[in-house]
Order: sequence, then C-alpha cells, then structure tokens
Amino acid sequence: MNRRKFLSYIGCGCCSVMVNGCSTAPITDRRQLKIIPEAKLNAQAAQIYEKVKEKEKMSDDLKSLNEIKDIGKRMEASISEYFYISGIEDPTSNFDWEYILIDNKKVKNAWCMPGGKIAIYTGILDITKNTNGLASVMGHEIAHAVAKHSVERASRGMLLNTGTQLFDIFSGGKLSQVNRVTGIDTVGLLSQIGIMNPFSRTQETEADYLGMIFASLSGFDVRETKKLWERMKGANKGKELPQFMSTHPSSSKRIKDLTEWENSVILDYPPILTSWNNNDILMVSPDGLEPSTHSLKGNCSTNWAKGPHRN
Repeated sequence: MNRRKFLSYIGCGCCSVMVNGCSTAPITDRRQLKIIPEAKLNAQAAQIYEKVKEKEKMSDDLKSLNEIKDIGKRMEASISEYFYISGIEDPTSNFDWEYILIDNKKVKNAWCMPGGKIAIYTGILDITKNTNGLASVMGHEIAHAVAKHSVERASRGMLLNTGTQLFDIFSGGKLSQVNRVTGIDTVGLLSQIGIMNPFSRTQETEADYLGMIFASLSGFDVRETKKLWERMKGANKGKELPQFMSTHPSSSKRIKDLTEWENSVILDYPPILTSWNNNDILMVSPDGLEPSTHSLKGNCSTNWAKGPHRN
C-alpha cells in the first residue's frame, strides 16, 4: 500500500476528529490539526520542567542567565503587544514563562516547552557568541511554543496511532504480523521516515521564520541569524544527517531561507519593543498610531515612539 493510499485511510477513519481539530498557525496561517487540549500539555510540560531543574546542574553564570531573562522578557512583551495591536488572540496569554541555564558545555542546544518553559545549555553560548545570536536561538525556540507545535505533533501522533490501528484491522492483522516477524516498529518507522519527518521539518522552518519575526519585533538585529547558522554548520561539520533522514532542515537550507526572509522581515516587522528598563517598555507602533492602552503582563507600561507604517 502506497503512502498516499495509507493517508487516505487515516483521513477516512478520523475525518470527524480532523474537522473539529483544524486551526491555523499564527502569522503564517498554515493549517494545523490540534486535537490534544493545550492546557493538559502545558501542565505536563510544567511537571517535566521541574524534574529537569532537579536533575540537571544549573549554571552559576548569573550574567548569562540575566541576559537570557532580559531577552525573554523583551520577546514576551513584544509578542503579546504585536498580537494585541493586530487584533489577534494572543497565543501566549496562558503562558507561565520561565528561564533556566543548564551547565553543560557539551550540549549545544536550547528548547522551549509548551507554556513558555525555556532551557538554554551553556554549550550553545559558544555558538551564539553575542546577544543577537542568543536572541535568534531563543526566538526560534519560543516560536515553537507560540505556534503550538507540541500540541500539533501530539495530535498528529494520536491520529497516526489511530490510523495504523484501523489499517491493521482492515488488513487482517498484517501490520502486527510484520512487526512480530521483523521486530521492527512499523508505526515508528512510518512516523520517522514516511510521515512525521516532512511535517517536523515544516515546523522547524516555520519556527525559523517566526523566530526571526519575534527577534525583529523585540528590537534585535536579525542579520545575525544567518551568521549563527553558519557557525552552527561549522560546529556540526561532518555530523549532520542527510536532510531526508533528519527531522530538521539542513544548515545550508536554513541559511538560504533566512537570507531570503531577512529584508522582508526587517521591513514588515519593525521593532515594537526597543528597550526594557525595569517597569518601562518603549514601544514602536507598527502603524504609527496612538499609544496602546493594552496592559502587558507584569508591572510594565507602554509608550509609543513614532514608527514606520506597515502595508
């Protein structure tokens, strides 16, 4: 059975779920399937995050941690304000933001769990090099949470499991028989190679794009983003999997995409947040209008500076 026919069976067996769970990603308007309650996933993520804090060694580099928190606060405020002035429901309204720096020089990574739980590993600081590079990484990880990618992937996983169970029934148990004879997890194989990888790469590319937008809205220099990935490519030289086998786009493709997006992002998403001074946030109105009276999270006030018009 080919992949197209397999997917059609999944669609037939789960069409009612798909209809009820359809939505779109913010800004990109990419269609998404979300059938897992976000609140449930956020609660689970928060529990896991606490376990990570208990088991991992936290860094005592307070300067880097404070920089991470500063970047995060700027992004929190600018993202929230952007959606408010755009008349779009803020996807971060139910987030309980938190930031940690994990002391592990061998791990060049960062992640953001559902609900805004963020972790940076000290190893990636050797790649980010500067504030704008770190903002690029954080913008990307925050974009995953803002676009509800974890909810989407969990929903797709549920749908895949349901679909393969139906296929096993319709095929007279042939799928289970193959698994027993070969010892291969066919569902897992389909997830990694046939179905989930292109989907996951789509999410990664979307996070690259949204992350660049969020960094720009927050007043960071997004021209550093492609330089970051050039450094990442150098650090991973000879270690990257072929793109077909990887859940992430190749560094070369990322650099190409980021270069193409750079000018339009700078022009279309100028800084909303240009400085963060304790209780005061200086905002730039994307439409050049009067200051927003929207109350941001925390003890912050909003002041507009005259900004360029957006089309």
